[in-house]
Amino acid sequence: MSNLIINNATIVTPVGNSPRRGNEMSRLAIIPHATVIVRDGIIEFVGPTKDAPSHSQDESKVIDAEGRVILPGFIDSHTHLIFGGYRPDEFSWRMSGESYMNIMQRGGGIQSTVNATRHESCDNLIAKARWFIDRMSEMGVTTVEAKSGYGLDTESELKMLEAIHRLATDPDRKLDVVSTFLGAHAVPKEYKDNTEGYVNLMINEMIPAAKGKAEFFDIFTEKNVFEINDSRRLLNAARDAGFKLKLHADEIVTLGGAELASEMGAVSADHLLHVSDEGIRMMADRNVVATLLPLTAFSLKEPYAPARKFIDAGAAVALATDLNPGSCFSGSIPLTIALACIYMGMSVEETITALTLNAAAAVDRADTIGSIEPGKRADLIILHFDNFRMLPYYVGMNCVKTTIFNGRIVYDS
Repeated sequence: MSNLIINNATIVTPVGNSPRRGNEMSRLAIIPHATVIVRDGIIEFVGPTKDAPSHSQDESKVIDAEGRVILPGFIDSHTHLIFGGYRPDEFSWRMSGESYMNIMQRGGGIQSTVNATRHESCDNLIAKARWFIDRMSEMGVTTVEAKSGYGLDTESELKMLEAIHRLATDPDRKLDVVSTFLGAHAVPKEYKDNTEGYVNLMINEMIPAAKGKAEFFDIFTEKNVFEINDSRRLLNAARDAGFKLKLHADEIVTLGGAELASEMGAVSADHLLHVSDEGIRMMADRNVVATLLPLTAFSLKEPYAPARKFIDAGAAVALATDLNPGSCFSGSIPLTIALACIYMGMSVEETITALTLNAAAAVDRADTIGSIEPGKRADLIILHFDNFRMLPYYVGMNCVKTTIFNGRIVYDS
């Protein structure tokens, strides 16, 4: 692997190997007139150019950043990247005011995507995901979490996990892919009015079959989907099988998902539009990352998650897109940044931390990615601009000029 030297940069980065909590989220290291030296995909030096060690440029790719800002690569820590079909008609119905139940009766909802995914080949799922990955790379994403959850039977869930595995192990990949098993995304039509039967299937068959094929186990803890007792059973079974835990929590009603995530020692709880004050306190106390998904609230015209309450309580907040074919068909990092700053009351500094180091913590990788520091993987983005505050100011538009993954340029405008 050739080496990489970036000169004449303004480095902007959080610092550390653990998530930044509370007011720590606003503290960024800013180094003007700086150099980054990368060797074999790992950052070797970060600091003022005058302090950079002498180095041979003969076998190195040298970039003059021309004073532009360099950030850590963005990490999209909650997506539903793998799915069959699309649902544009359903989106139009929703915009016309139709209820979720009416949409379900017309053949929409999660079951629509389940039907399409079950009939899709693994190769086709991978091909579609690669198109989205190309778009992510253009927006500076260097790590993405990808969930199963549109199979809802053992064979189809394993097919989705196989697609994720092949993307994650592709030697020419443009970003890192983190695998999450979300068999508990919904109760499939075969188990209508028999949630306990599906929970038992998951515990006795699906979780053992997925063991070793995904790093995380996620569950949609929600009223009339998987409520607290069933969620606890499934989370315990998944933890016993060796999975790290995540939860879709308190998205639609205040159910106690944040409290359950804290009780179970989950790595993150996500959505949290209707989280309780006690849930916020417990997540802050138990170091559960709050992954907030403003694009989904925007798409559904729902209130945004209370980012300021989490930060003021001393919690670690991450941001992610929730790319999925139903409630949020968008993977836009620029729009995520704009919504976080304009509508959720987050500063641009907090937003950068939430999309880098804290998002790395949400996928349990804060020790290797998420900041620009010696010893970490060289996942970097170079902006078109010399001021990081352009990110929300250039509303909803892409500020990324160059994306570097593992020391290799994977996108350059």
